[in-house]
Amino acid sequence: MIRSFLLGSLALLAGCSDIPQTAGRDKGPEDLAVIGEGRRGELSVALPKPLTDIAITEARQPGQPLVLIDPGHGGSDGGATGVDGTPEKRLTLAMAKELHDALAERGRVRIALTRDDDETLSLDQRAEIARGLSADLFLSIHMDAAPNPDATGVTLYSLSDIASSAEAAARAGAERERVGRVVSNADDMTTALLTDLALREQMQASADLARRVLRRAEGSVPLRPTPHQSADFVVLRLSQAPGLLVEAGYITNAIDAQRLTTREGRAPLVEALARAIEADLATRTAN
Repeated sequence: MIRSFLLGSLALLAGCSDIPQTAGRDKGPEDLAVIGEGRRGELSVALPKPLTDIAITEARQPGQPLVLIDPGHGGSDGGATGVDGTPEKRLTLAMAKELHDALAERGRVRIALTRDDDETLSLDQRAEIARGLSADLFLSIHMDAAPNPDATGVTLYSLSDIASSAEAAARAGAERERVGRVVSNADDMTTALLTDLALREQMQASADLARRVLRRAEGSVPLRPTPHQSADFVVLRLSQAPGLLVEAGYITNAIDAQRLTTREGRAPLVEALARAIEADLATRTAN
């Protein structure tokens, strides 16, 4: 079960075997289509303003895990600017919607977007949506910029206490400057230990997801020489869900920009992400 590790840890600490586990969701096998002709719909979940209307696309079967897709930037925050002048916020939204539609067509998971238009959201708000919806997986989509016009390829960032590279550390540090210091609410040893156990589980699940994406992307999507990196990203930590920050490429590179500014160019990465997400959730929910 995806989100039952906290209760399991509490039972272990208490030395008690009769604490009931949270009810799991019925899941289908990783590589089989869901049987039946269930209908997909949408519902609205009330969250504190200004996050009042988050639409959830339902799966074909009820009770499936929820994937929250986060298009980076938006509104007054345009993000990077491509070689043709296209702002990052427009491309991340387009790719997020394409991933949403690919998952919805399969119907194996529920899907929501942190934003579906040109809206300004803080990192805190994005993480708040993930927590408010109890998302089972959080995927933040971005497109990079670099002073070196030859920089190219996809990078996946997962959550860790120690940065895997100076580049990952700098990226996480820049993000932290935007949101300030993160303070733990743990007020006693047991709470602190449970929080740490949950965080370790979140980090491991995030790294597993990154490896699944890379296996499916290899050969069809251009990757960085070190495509999986990790650091203490605030939005990933505060989401309280396994997840990744996906840098889909460098829009300051002419070749990457050509790939990322068209639906056809984005399609291989969208397909790799969709397949990895379904495989990841099927594997974790089967355990």
